[in-house]
Amino acid sequence: MDIYLASVLTNMTLIAFLALSAYLVLVVGEVSFGQQAFFGIGAYITASVTALAGAHIFWGLLAGAIGGAVCALLLGLLTIRLSGIYFAISTLCFAELLRFFLLHIRFTQNIDGRIIGPDGPEGFSNIRWIFENHYEVVDFLLLAATCLTILLILLFSLERSRIMLGARMVGNDPILAQSQGLSPTRYRLSFITLSGAVAGFGGGLFALFNTHIEPAMFGVMLGIHGLAYAIIGGLGSAMGPLLGVVLDIGLLESIRQLAAYRMIIFGGLVALLLVFRPEGIVSPRLVSRLKSRWRNRHV
Repeated sequence: MDIYLASVLTNMTLIAFLALSAYLVLVVGEVSFGQQAFFGIGAYITASVTALAGAHIFWGLLAGAIGGAVCALLLGLLTIRLSGIYFAISTLCFAELLRFFLLHIRFTQNIDGRIIGPDGPEGFSNIRWIFENHYEVVDFLLLAATCLTILLILLFSLERSRIMLGARMVGNDPILAQSQGLSPTRYRLSFITLSGAVAGFGGGLFALFNTHIEPAMFGVMLGIHGLAYAIIGGLGSAMGPLLGVVLDIGLLESIRQLAAYRMIIFGGLVALLLVFRPEGIVSPRLVSRLKSRWRNRHV
């Protein structure tokens, strides 16, 4: 496989984790502009565990996922009384505060003649796991794709459970959900925490692949894109956010002649979809209709 193609596919796979994390928050009826914060937390923690502590990649990614989940839970607890635009703004503020915090973290070590560790605005350099383990771009693509596939299988299993049914009810009408004996607060905190874990895990893979990360990588635009992918893809299924990633990175990246107009085209595409398909391409109604047809054919 061509290295450029493999790099684009890997980038799509990594950003898919961010889009899926935004999707999980949207399911319970909230909008988060701060998923890039958990993505960055996972990236820095995984880089520290693997590059500084020399731990196995499993422990690095696990630590990144746990770090993202814990920070998401804390944010959820702090914003427990907020919803709608107030919650969205609070997530954006949290992400910017984290980015500002990363600009002031300096904890470098000289390991084998290399300066490794976070160095404020200069970022975290020499994350050499991919080189030390002789991973080519295609090899890392297979690793990331395998992790994404496992995540999708888990999410599809969750879709069939009462947990997701309750979460969607909370997202559509929290008062009705509460009258049915469901706790909107519990579902909200659970899915926000899960979204942090997904973003943190994806951020860990992002750090290992890029070998260098810095606070500027986890800015507002990254979070907006992750949210946009989930919205235009639709909330009917976990496949929706993936479709959003493919439409932007996959389609527009493949048309190199339009690279200079990528943001304009993507913005126009989002506007058109919000007008003609406000529930996204893979909307809950579409998924429900497809399930009904499938059942009728097999009755």
